[in-house]
Amino acid sequence: MKYSKLHLAKEAIRHKGFIKKIPDIFRMVKFWKKGMYPMRSIDIILPMLGLLYVISPIDLIPDFIFPVVGVMDDLAILSLAIPKLIREVDKFLLWETERRLGETKIIDAEIVK
Repeated sequence: MKYSKLHLAKEAIRHKGFIKKIPDIFRMVKFWKKGMYPMRSIDIILPMLGLLYVISPIDLIPDFIFPVVGVMDDLAILSLAIPKLIREVDKFLLWETERRLGETKIIDAEIVK
């Protein structure tokens, strides 16, 4: 059974709603670069490097020499990079919502008649 990197990347990305969050990732990076969103550099750079590694044709363990192991290293990197990136995007979305609401506090309430 032979899998291409593109196929593996699509499969790994599909399960977490990653595609829906791509615009949010770009917005998060934009706010971070402008200094508006407080985030450690490593929290964005490492997941992005992981995704770039999987997409790039350069591999530490080449797929054509060690097919199974070569694919496994890509899957391992995806399994670490995507959840980290999604956690950071979720934190950003929470920050963005709080920023929009300003100092307004929202509490759950029950309507009593």
